[in-house]
Amino acid sequence: MESFEQLTAQYTPMIYKIISSLNIYTNKDEFFQLGLIGLWEAHQRFDSKKGGFTNYAYTFIKGRLLTEMNENNKYNDQSQPVKEGFWYFLIDPCPTSPLEEDILLSYCKASSLTENQTKWVLYTFLKEFDVKEIAEIEHVSLSAVKSWRAGAKVRLRKLVKENNL
Repeated sequence: MESFEQLTAQYTPMIYKIISSLNIYTNKDEFFQLGLIGLWEAHQRFDSKKGGFTNYAYTFIKGRLLTEMNENNKYNDQSQPVKEGFWYFLIDPCPTSPLEEDILLSYCKASSLTENQTKWVLYTFLKEFDVKEIAEIEHVSLSAVKSWRAGAKVRLRKLVKENNL
C-alpha cells in the first residue's frame, strides 16, 4: 500500500467534501484532523479482500466525523453558556467573612469606641448602610449618627497612626 503522506494528499479533497456534506461550518480544522485520524485508522484496518479502499475510507471517515458531531451535540444539549449578566445576580451565601465582625470589633475595642460609635462601624462596614438607614434603624436623628461617625473616625485614625497600620 501507499505511504500515509500519499494517502493524505490523495484523500484530502474527500475529507473536505465529507465535512461540507455534513454541513460542518465551525471547527473545520478540528474536523479535518479527525478526518485524517479516520483515514489513518482506515488505512490500518483495511482488508483488500473485502472491497475497494476508497469506499471503505469514505465510510470510515464519515462515521468518525458523525460520532464526533453526536458527542458535541450531547455536550451542547447538556450545557448552556451562561449569559453575561447571570453572575451579577448570584447571592453570596456568606456575604461577610466569618471573622470580619470580630476584626472590626477588636479595632473598636482598641480604639475605645462608644457603643453608638461601634454600631456605626458595624452598620457601615458590615451591612453597608448609609447614615439615613442607620438613623431609621436606631430611631435617632441624622445628626446623632453623623456625630457617632465623626467620633469613630477620629478615634480610629488615632489608633492607625499610633500603630502604623
